[in-house]
Amino acid sequence: MKKVLIIDDDRVLRQTLAAALEAEGYAVAEAADGREGLNKALRGGFDLVVLDVVMPELGGLEVCRGLREAGRQVPVIVCSGKKKKEVDKVLGLELGGDDYLTKPFGTDEFIARVHAVLRRSKPEAPELDDAAFGDVAVDFRAKSATKAGRELHLTAREFALLRLLAAHEGQVVSRETILNKVWDYERFPTTRTVDTFIYNLRRKIEDDPRTPKHLITVPWLGYKFQR
Repeated sequence: MKKVLIIDDDRVLRQTLAAALEAEGYAVAEAADGREGLNKALRGGFDLVVLDVVMPELGGLEVCRGLREAGRQVPVIVCSGKKKKEVDKVLGLELGGDDYLTKPFGTDEFIARVHAVLRRSKPEAPELDDAAFGDVAVDFRAKSATKAGRELHLTAREFALLRLLAAHEGQVVSRETILNKVWDYERFPTTRTVDTFIYNLRRKIEDDPRTPKHLITVPWLGYKFQR
């Protein structure tokens, strides 16, 4: 289930958009001001952020800037009821907004924009059937793995995690993406879960888990796989 964060100080609009999203099968979280919204967004777990430009505590453009400076690549839809719409539009897109809506707008248009942004945000990588790196060989279909010819005992979750990273070889995969693809957000709401599983997986596949060659940490961003 895709999860959307709505950041807007207009309670009625926030609840209207939340109801429209929930009717489409999305999980929704809300924040009534920019600072609360940025804190929630930085904790991760969202596939999309919808935010207003003018809000108490912290404006929407500052929230967007804070997300990008922290390395969060979650898609953002910027909304505004201000008169200088074109200025806000340029600023929003320059700061990493993925789409822009001018208030007032209808729920049908809003949902259509949400669908479109999520469709183009992160194209799916093809699933791998197998992978070989170093002295490790993995058959993802058979759920079997060996290191230097000896059987590795990987859990189903570890196979799924390794498969996802290997399918995006050389690319940074965020903790939020890993949670979305490998876990259920409702059961595992914290990105620390990912770090723990990476630690355990390194102990099984790396020659020296303290200096990994294949599962690489990219500070503040996530992890990437290399052969």
